[in-house]
Amino acid sequence: MSRAVRLVPPGVRALRGYDRRWLGRDVGAGVVLTALLVPQGMAYADLAGLPPITGLYTSITCLLGYAVFGPSRILVLGPDSSLGPVIAATVLPLVVAGGDPGRAVALASVLALLVGVVMVVAGWAGLGFVADLLSKPTMVGYLNGLALTILVGQLPELLGFSVDADGLVGEVAGSVQGVAGGEVVPAAAAVGIGGVVLVLALQRWLPKVPSVLVMVVLAIAATTLFDLGDRGVGLVGELPRGFPPLTLPSVGWSDLAPLAGGALAIALVALADTVSTASAFAERTGQEVRGNQEMAGIGVANVAAGLFQGFPVSTSASRTAVAERAGARSQLTGVTGAVLILLMILLLPGLFRDLPDAALAAVVVTAALSLADLPAVVRLWHQRRVEFGLSLAAFAGVALLGVLPGIGIAVGLSILNVFRHAWRPYQTTLGRVDGVPGYHDVRSYPAAQLLPGLVIVRFDAPLFFANAKTFRDAVVALARTEPPPRWIVVAAEPVTDVDTTAADVLFDLDRLLDARGQDLVFAELKDPVRAKIDRYGLDRAIEPQHFFPTVDAAVEAFRARTGARWSDETRPAPDPAVLPRPAAPLPAPPTAPVTPRGEHPG
Repeated sequence: MSRAVRLVPPGVRALRGYDRRWLGRDVGAGVVLTALLVPQGMAYADLAGLPPITGLYTSITCLLGYAVFGPSRILVLGPDSSLGPVIAATVLPLVVAGGDPGRAVALASVLALLVGVVMVVAGWAGLGFVADLLSKPTMVGYLNGLALTILVGQLPELLGFSVDADGLVGEVAGSVQGVAGGEVVPAAAAVGIGGVVLVLALQRWLPKVPSVLVMVVLAIAATTLFDLGDRGVGLVGELPRGFPPLTLPSVGWSDLAPLAGGALAIALVALADTVSTASAFAERTGQEVRGNQEMAGIGVANVAAGLFQGFPVSTSASRTAVAERAGARSQLTGVTGAVLILLMILLLPGLFRDLPDAALAAVVVTAALSLADLPAVVRLWHQRRVEFGLSLAAFAGVALLGVLPGIGIAVGLSILNVFRHAWRPYQTTLGRVDGVPGYHDVRSYPAAQLLPGLVIVRFDAPLFFANAKTFRDAVVALARTEPPPRWIVVAAEPVTDVDTTAADVLFDLDRLLDARGQDLVFAELKDPVRAKIDRYGLDRAIEPQHFFPTVDAAVEAFRARTGARWSDETRPAPDPAVLPRPAAPLPAPPTAPVTPRGEHPG
């Protein structure tokens, strides 16, 4: 692709290959999508602590921005239930007492601009891989905690009253006190609980029916028929007419630091959500996921939202699924939805005047239920208890400490899990199995044969500062077995790197084994790793004849040198994972020169 073509936004390039036969499907899907975008946009704005109209402003601008700069033909962006609590946790503490809505909107808009800048810069720098910082178990725990937080936070609004409390425990206590104190508005509770039941029932048994739209229409009808506004039910009221002008939101310098922290957290969650959603739908449509372009497209969409009194956005799996089922073929579907929402604001601002707040809470609650994944937690319990614990810790972090600390905990746990695997990797010894070519794990083949005087060890990780001592202890433990082996062959194919700390350990280990008359031998070492070893000077400490291209070559060289033959009697090979660590270090050669750490002779 030429440089000139790369400078053209993906949406503009897509127009060149647009098939006119798609037009009817795209417009029709846009109409269907609008029925979901409007109530969800207002509901998620309320979840973020912002006026409902900002959800519509956000939906319009992000859809248009992504249509021009987004690479996917099918993804739908907009306000998202997983971001609402994060936005609220970032913005609301900065709003002065009295809850000035204008300041809250300005802060949320600056937050969207910061998210956009982070995403665009990260996409330009090729940092799409950071989505991998959230592992699946920790993401499951985070989303489960987020779902519980949303459910508890929306319960009072679902029942028609409000709670002024911070944190999950405070909101639970406030909700219990409100219910016990008779603050529940029966009409609002009927609308809210009935709305949840209706949406879930339609999604279960009539999935093609726009459940949210049906519930919203019925709630507005109930307001008109039963005068719910006079029965204590809060209503959305008439929306402001018109669309806000292009503005650069203004906030104090002291607000930027907390907003920047929230922006990083939102960018990470939005990226992880986008990559997973894009991958799922790309498999169905035959498209290729371009992570860095996705980041740039979502970044531009957030910038557009921030310039028109909007708040941060992400992709939505539910809205994308609705668009796909409705026949969407391109981003013209999103453009159609944006135009229809804009026309509604300009021409019909009173359309949702009689919509109960409890109905918006029902929209949020059903979205929160879709975030929770309890079967995945059960599966982790049965499959891998450690990852179940990680998921549970991420859940507890969000539920007890809040969504922003919860994101940090989820990322930290994911990184620690990676570090744990690298620090204590799988290690075993190999033996020969009759009828099976090659050399195999003695745990899988307990009757594997050994060659007397030879041990083959496999360490399934790169060697670096954190696990070098683990590797050394395993090899030293093998060297102390009885009868002591003459060669310890490292099947090094899984060793993808050796850092300088590990090189020092290998140098000392080779000297220790030499003092015992034992040899450290490497087989199947990758060329880039061998080049690093040579650069570190280890080729002058470990004899070149102790490097072999294959394990077979090492075994045959040992047999040729010693005359060893395969034992007729099979016995379990020594397992470095269960051998005791040496009580004392092996003696160094009495005549060995003293070499400072990090330096090698020669």
